[in-house]
Amino acid sequence: MTSKPRLVLASASPRRLDLLRQIGMTPDEIDAADLDEIQVPHETPRLLALRLASAKAACVAARQPGAFVLAADTVVAVGRRVLPKAADASEVAACLKLLSGRAHRVLTGIAVAAPDGRVASRLVETRVHFKRLSKADLDAYLACREGEGKAGGYAIQGRAGALVISLQGSYSGVVGLPLYETSNLLTGLGYRP
Repeated sequence: MTSKPRLVLASASPRRLDLLRQIGMTPDEIDAADLDEIQVPHETPRLLALRLASAKAACVAARQPGAFVLAADTVVAVGRRVLPKAADASEVAACLKLLSGRAHRVLTGIAVAAPDGRVASRLVETRVHFKRLSKADLDAYLACREGEGKAGGYAIQGRAGALVISLQGSYSGVVGLPLYETSNLLTGLGYRP
């Protein structure tokens, strides 16, 4: 009897882990890829999200032979401008001021490396429209500190959900892992939870 291939999540994100568990796919191991996530010159936000997800999958697959490796990367963009993972309150404030009253794109690249070396990837784009933020809105969000460390300076699954007028696309993709596409990529490559 052959053993079931392992599933390795190439991310330390607790949100991605929770999302995977939500669809009954609990990884056997978490092995976060530690890569430089800098955008290269002339690279579009779409290409950046896909490149980073694919690079993370390849990096972890090299040290996890015989496993299915799932990697993802989420990029928040206004036009061709990529917003940072906000390191502190001042970066959160800068991101939110830019997003206030306008639509932006959340691009999540996902990549799966199979034990046999096949790799599949997908890009999921979601359009999110924020309300116009008052000073009180901004101050309250900065006080809760949940935007720190998040792409674009906000966490839609938290208090920032109250700032969203509309969302077209994948809610779970904005959180960090589009579940429909992730499930399809894994099962398409032969993973059975």
